[in-house]
Amino acid sequence: MNIRTGVPMRKSIEALVAKKLRCSPADIEHICVVRRSVDARRKPNIYLVFTVDVAFHDEEKTWRRCRDAKDVRRIAETAYVPPKPGDVVLRHRPVVVGTGPSGLAAALALARGGYKPIVFERGCDVDTRTAHVEEFWNGGPFRPESNVQFGEGGAGTFSDGKLTTRVNHPLLRHILQTLVDAGAPPEILYAYNPHVGTDILRNVVKNMRHMIELAGGTVCFQSRVTSIRRDERGRVCAVTVNGEDEYETDVVVLGIGHSARDTYYMLHDEGVVLEKKPFAVGVRIEHDQQVIDRGQYGCNAAELGLDPADYALVYHSPEGRSCYSFCMCPGGAVVAAASEEGRVVTNGMSLYRRDSGVANSALVVNVTTDDVGSGPLAGIEFQRRYEELAYQAGGSNYHAPAQTVGSFLKGSSPAEAAVHTYRPGVTWTDLHGVLPDFVTSTLERALPYFGRKIRGFDDDGVVMTGVETRTSAPVRIVRGEDRMAVDAAGLYPVGEGAGYAGGIMSAFLDGLETANEIIRKYQPLEVVVNG
Repeated sequence: MNIRTGVPMRKSIEALVAKKLRCSPADIEHICVVRRSVDARRKPNIYLVFTVDVAFHDEEKTWRRCRDAKDVRRIAETAYVPPKPGDVVLRHRPVVVGTGPSGLAAALALARGGYKPIVFERGCDVDTRTAHVEEFWNGGPFRPESNVQFGEGGAGTFSDGKLTTRVNHPLLRHILQTLVDAGAPPEILYAYNPHVGTDILRNVVKNMRHMIELAGGTVCFQSRVTSIRRDERGRVCAVTVNGEDEYETDVVVLGIGHSARDTYYMLHDEGVVLEKKPFAVGVRIEHDQQVIDRGQYGCNAAELGLDPADYALVYHSPEGRSCYSFCMCPGGAVVAAASEEGRVVTNGMSLYRRDSGVANSALVVNVTTDDVGSGPLAGIEFQRRYEELAYQAGGSNYHAPAQTVGSFLKGSSPAEAAVHTYRPGVTWTDLHGVLPDFVTSTLERALPYFGRKIRGFDDDGVVMTGVETRTSAPVRIVRGEDRMAVDAAGLYPVGEGAGYAGGIMSAFLDGLETANEIIRKYQPLEVVVNG
């Protein structure tokens, strides 16, 4: 049985469930929280809203009493059932490219199905990668193949680890359970805005790799796929790794991520159908976390025992542009996220506890396909142009250009500010020089509007850091209803880099659904004993 109830923070869930269902607490066999959110619309009266599944010693008796109650329904327990394998014979092991969420999901499903995938990741394992990233953030060398974008776990490994999605799909619960099995916190199964945090997520992706290997898969690091060969019929027949080693295969799952620009160019050169898609660019904005807490809760989060507050803001200009918050990280930090030499990129990150005391979010403006020029790869060149400007404005040493909101809005000389978290450092300058005019003009109108939504949001001393360009892929690898790339049979583009996802959960879902499509078509390479 499933019910939804608003719970004042001081009250017992069990007592409220019993009252709502007109039963005694002794009748309840088990309560499982499936969703928890915060209702702060009537602050300072803050409510936790729970959706719970309840099992009873005598369900029929309880159901007769409460079936006409509001927000109560009877549900049947369901479990994930893997698809039935097909009958087409695989001649070679399937290849999965990339260990981001979509690649890991596809590889794990294929491995558990007996397909023995081989996974190629251009970057390093997560432990080596973490050491390289920390070294870079502390002023050390930049590594083009081991950074915030490339390596085990993909770009999401150095993020807030958000597990939210606008998609409503029956597989989402199975995905969350898979992540919990790999070491994610159990509360992601019911939290309204679940997150893992980069510190825990690093172990989760490592554990998923071990799960893939235990199920028969192989994971290879520092292995960049440099070519995908097709036969005379246009079918995938082999991949080349690091320009040298060739691996024959019938199936390639391509989970390259949104920053694998050289791979996009390789695909274009090899005749794979690509198209431009919209994306967004802007800045990272930072606030003392208490400013956001007071704006959302009416007090500091710690006073109520709540998690640090987040926000979602959007402004629509008369000209049709939109400015919106993206990848908001409570209690986090702004991080250096470049993946190419001579370019500066920002992103947001937080640890599981979200306890840095600083909130940050991207404020980005939509970029249309008409803004970037002609050709399917024009969006990549658009991004590069402003990343190079940011690198130069920052001092050509991977420091990022930064400016206070007051200086930005008033056109005054850039001044230093206390609250900023970007490493290896910032250079105070005018952000109008590192972003398109349509972005800065939209930001100028959006900031005061957001300040009316959250008091203090647009205060003069608030810091913005540029540039945020990797909100999503500017390219889509066109695929059909069979999930294969157009005119490239056997090539399955997946996830954010393919243009079919927008975050960890949607990318994981896309990889899993694609793996299931492959399973429905092909015979396993080995008999699965325990699934």
